[in-house]
Amino acid sequence: MQIGMIGLGRMGGNMALRLVRAGHSVVGYNRNPRSIEPAVTAAVSVTSSAAELVKQLKTPRAVWLMVPHGQPTEETIDTLLEKLAPGDIIVDGGNSRYTDSARAAERCAARGVNFLDVGVSGGVWGLEIGYCLMIGGAKTAFHYLEPVFAALAPKDGYAHVGPNGAGHFVKMIHNAIEYAMLQSLGEGFECLKRSEYDIDLGRVAALWQQGSVVRSWLLDLLTKALREEGNALEHVAGYVDDSGMGRWSIAYAVENAIPIPVITQSLFERFASRQDERFSAKVIAALRKQFGGHAVKKE
Repeated sequence: MQIGMIGLGRMGGNMALRLVRAGHSVVGYNRNPRSIEPAVTAAVSVTSSAAELVKQLKTPRAVWLMVPHGQPTEETIDTLLEKLAPGDIIVDGGNSRYTDSARAAERCAARGVNFLDVGVSGGVWGLEIGYCLMIGGAKTAFHYLEPVFAALAPKDGYAHVGPNGAGHFVKMIHNAIEYAMLQSLGEGFECLKRSEYDIDLGRVAALWQQGSVVRSWLLDLLTKALREEGNALEHVAGYVDDSGMGRWSIAYAVENAIPIPVITQSLFERFASRQDERFSAKVIAALRKQFGGHAVKKE
């Protein structure tokens, strides 16, 4: 298939490469062309504007957005709606708030344009391993783009989860759970580090991968992080950022009287990491670098 990709950064660029490797054709646009990786430039037909990108696509056109949520996404959708025709498809693969996606779908429907909101998980490892895709929107548009989803995802790694908004809602809750999982690992390894025993933290992380009930991909990444950064993570500052999805999940829970104390506390711990140095925050910062390529503040 042929698909347009707006946003060829860390995630979008790798997704474009994975699609090309699977035999699809990608026409791309990035606001800053100098930030595109050479491998992406070599594989993708890069255009000078979103309007030029639309011109190069065959109908029915499909344009996938991988741009920051909020105003950048809203403006890009508005620009595309001026150029696209009924039957075309816009896919928002960024971390948009699910309520924003539901409203965007209504704007698109008014022009006869299909809209899919796709929660994407996989980080910097997605290029080789594949991306988990949580897809919301009309099933007709979903089925049309299934070859694209199948190329991006590992086996059984994509699903239609409901109408517009559902894809980003499921991704929001996914990220909220991630907050709590990272927090528990951070706190547990802080206990190990501060004990009276001289414990090799990297060895324990690797050990727990062998048959224990807490074995996970995150422990694999923690083993890798401790090997690269050292058991003390001395070059990693205990400053942990948040993408906003934890806040949105908590707001949803408050509105619906759903108790989520562990997820809520994990967000507050991220706030605390920006004020006081804690080893648990170092662990979480190192893990976010491993699975998502997120920048790490240095000591």
